[in-house]
Amino acid sequence: MDLIIVIILIALVIFFFRRFSSCIYALGIIDIFFRIIAFIKTKLVTGTVYTIMNKYIPASIPALLAKYSSGLLYDVLFWLYFAGIIIFEFYLIRNFFTRRK
Repeated sequence: MDLIIVIILIALVIFFFRRFSSCIYALGIIDIFFRIIAFIKTKLVTGTVYTIMNKYIPASIPALLAKYSSGLLYDVLFWLYFAGIIIFEFYLIRNFFTRRK
């Protein structure tokens, strides 16, 4: 279920924006969102809500990759994710230093 949600989110970004940088930003936004939700899940939520969040919301994109793949496929997908995060950092740093007026 969680993989389907991530695929739909990325497909919507590709469909509406159609630029590589938009896909990279979407990757970073989704991963940061998952990490914030994981923090909230571990620190603030208990009981039934915790069980539901633990079942349907992954901790991060690498956790999602580990859940649905293994071995060489996981390694390839993780390195693609890693390259995407490096490109995301490049875009963030570039936008930080170029001020728009």
